[in-house]
Amino acid sequence: MDNKINILLLGSGGREHALAVKLAESSRCGELYVAPGNGGTLEVGENVALDENDPAAVADFARGAEVGLVVIGPEAPLVAGVADAVREAGIACFGPGAAGAQMEGSKKFSKELMARAGIPTAAYGSFTNEESALAYVREQGAPVVVKADGLAAGKGVVVAATLEEAEEAVRACFAGAFGEAGATVVIEECLTGPECSLLAFTDGKTVRPMATSQDHKRALEGDLGPNTGGMGVYSPVPIVTEAEHAEMERIMEATVAELAAEGIDYRGCLYGGFMLTEDGPKVLEFNARFGDPETQVVLPRLKNDLVEVMLACAEQRLDEVELSWRPEWAVSVVLTSAGYPGSYEKGKVITGVEDATAMDGVTVYHAGTAVNEAGELVTSGGRVLDVTALGETFEAARNLAYEACEKIDFEGKTLRHDIGLRALRGRDAWK
Repeated sequence: MDNKINILLLGSGGREHALAVKLAESSRCGELYVAPGNGGTLEVGENVALDENDPAAVADFARGAEVGLVVIGPEAPLVAGVADAVREAGIACFGPGAAGAQMEGSKKFSKELMARAGIPTAAYGSFTNEESALAYVREQGAPVVVKADGLAAGKGVVVAATLEEAEEAVRACFAGAFGEAGATVVIEECLTGPECSLLAFTDGKTVRPMATSQDHKRALEGDLGPNTGGMGVYSPVPIVTEAEHAEMERIMEATVAELAAEGIDYRGCLYGGFMLTEDGPKVLEFNARFGDPETQVVLPRLKNDLVEVMLACAEQRLDEVELSWRPEWAVSVVLTSAGYPGSYEKGKVITGVEDATAMDGVTVYHAGTAVNEAGELVTSGGRVLDVTALGETFEAARNLAYEACEKIDFEGKTLRHDIGLRALRGRDAWK
């Protein structure tokens, strides 16, 4: 019996290449379409020109291509209601509808829901005009965290160490630095401790947490410089205690239960960004999709058939599924274009990817890549490649990832050399 289904994956980053690789491995995967895809997804599926943020266009394509499962990678299509349109067309979809996507699309919505559910998170204020926001900042003092309420591609958050930095961040939001995303500003207390990401599959009733991971957001070594979409990541997180892990799982389950109680049907991935404070784990933020670059270390460790898990989420039978994980450690280092997260040049020829992927235990996920008219692989984004390695020990995985990075070259190649060093030094490294 042929039970293969055609799959449409939306997105073009490293997360989507990692998802595409895992989906293509499934015995259930028929034709795999990626919209718009990148230079890496070309190798495992067919890139298609389609506006991923247009609900009607996505639903129409899925119908025409006889797609049996739509997987939504990025946050923007979720907020735009693409999942709603796909489900209305009678097609299984992995990703929450617009109502659930507000967990990421509006930090104010997310904070208010957490308050109703009794979820531990940072104290905050929410503002729609500059003067009241500035007054709150002066009242609270530094350090504080200033966030654009809406989607800002991971760049709308400023951890302000001084009052001057906080005021500057508030003014930047209201001056339009993040467009409409900054029309509402959320100002939070600055929590301290190690960060930890916990992603979970959910069908709106059952929650199946994935392996823990830890991203490195700052552009420069030593966790300095501006926030980025992520410069490197590892999984699992060795410093997390059993009690902390259990509490994070409880928080994820309580959040999904609160969404359901409020009439929101949430099927897809819920991403919890946590700070491991002295008072226990507290939520920094929720995202409505797989993390990037967390996906690039979590999925290689997942033993399950990803198509089966996603269908179970879409069809609300996740209670039938138990997740199984490979014991290896995973470390991923992000290679970026010079200037990222600011302005950068595109079109730089990339060499050495085949040499890196030929190494045992190494996978190179494409993020900002394309193929030019001459058939060469070139840079097309700020985050260019995610070099992921699996190893029997944390040190082995980390060393292998950096060894693979050395084999890859392009003009302006930039990377952090300290990914995971804190984890090796243990809990005291965060004090």
